[in-house]
Amino acid sequence: MNKYDHGGNIYGVKAGSPGKILDFSANSSPLGVPSGVLDAVRREAPGFDIYPDPLCGKLREALGKHCRCDPERIVCGNGAADLIYRIVKHLRPRRALVAAPSFSEYERALESEGAEIVFYPLSGPCFGGDAGILSFISAGTDMLFLCNPNNPTGILWDRRLMESVVEKCAGTGTVAVIDECFNGFLDDPAGNSVQGFLDRAPGLVVLNAFTKLYGMAGFRLGYMLCGSEEISRGVAGTGQPWSVSAVAQAAGIAALEDSAYIAELRRLVKAERAFMKAALADLGLEVLGGEANYIFFRLGGDSGFSKPDFSASLLSRGFLLRGCANYPGLDDSYYRICLRKHAENESLVRALRGLRGKGR
Repeated sequence: MNKYDHGGNIYGVKAGSPGKILDFSANSSPLGVPSGVLDAVRREAPGFDIYPDPLCGKLREALGKHCRCDPERIVCGNGAADLIYRIVKHLRPRRALVAAPSFSEYERALESEGAEIVFYPLSGPCFGGDAGILSFISAGTDMLFLCNPNNPTGILWDRRLMESVVEKCAGTGTVAVIDECFNGFLDDPAGNSVQGFLDRAPGLVVLNAFTKLYGMAGFRLGYMLCGSEEISRGVAGTGQPWSVSAVAQAAGIAALEDSAYIAELRRLVKAERAFMKAALADLGLEVLGGEANYIFFRLGGDSGFSKPDFSASLLSRGFLLRGCANYPGLDDSYYRICLRKHAENESLVRALRGLRGKGR
């Protein structure tokens, strides 16, 4: 079986850990599934004996209104990861550019189709994006994957640079897949999205999901907005015919109607982001990034924490973190934590205070 190297693997927690685990490794909404989504699932349940709509017609129509995009240029899938593999399978790029460190499924999807992968190394200590990536985009670059805000760093690419990236890709014929799965947690989501370029950039694809923003990881529901119907038709025709369940389709439509949930979520995330950044810095940890619902930090040499047993020691106290050593360019001193409700965030801070100094 392949090694699982993402967050949220509560099923793989080692035996001997406390009965209750607070999962700080998966960057989903701390508010959980919206109540309106659960109501919709219960309401639609009698019809779940029927095959789901393979084209996700009602869901794409709802997304079209929500995102101001032609439903014919929207493709829904079994989470964002499903769509990453499907667009690579459809287009079969010979050469692709990926910023690193970033989400590992871009690399895996490209490798599955035999693509040559060129990594653009982001510069430390914060690993933010810079204009140097423009020189890596050429007529020989068939596809680009870029995550904004980036995962695991939580750092935003400059909006003017993103415009330049989209324009450069349009000029070179490069399909630009911009992953905005964490965009909804930003203080200014619209101002940091490239959705506005879709109508004049046929090769642009914007990837998003209900997984994080609506706390719906278990539903497996993602979508992509495409600059052209050619790409959307091709991706829609790739993969299994019923990739989105009837449950997920009903849940997605209901989620889009819950604006109050999003307002409360952004208020909570903004407050807890400031609290946790200050608390981690006060503990001597090197806070490197975090503009969405997660914080990227590093164990410095004089932080008072022991690198070898940092993660295991916290797990023994009931806290699951996301170590980032498997990302290109990072090592076992880098970690990412999500933001949870205030009392839960405080409990992690208390655990860190208790752990600090034992590694000296």
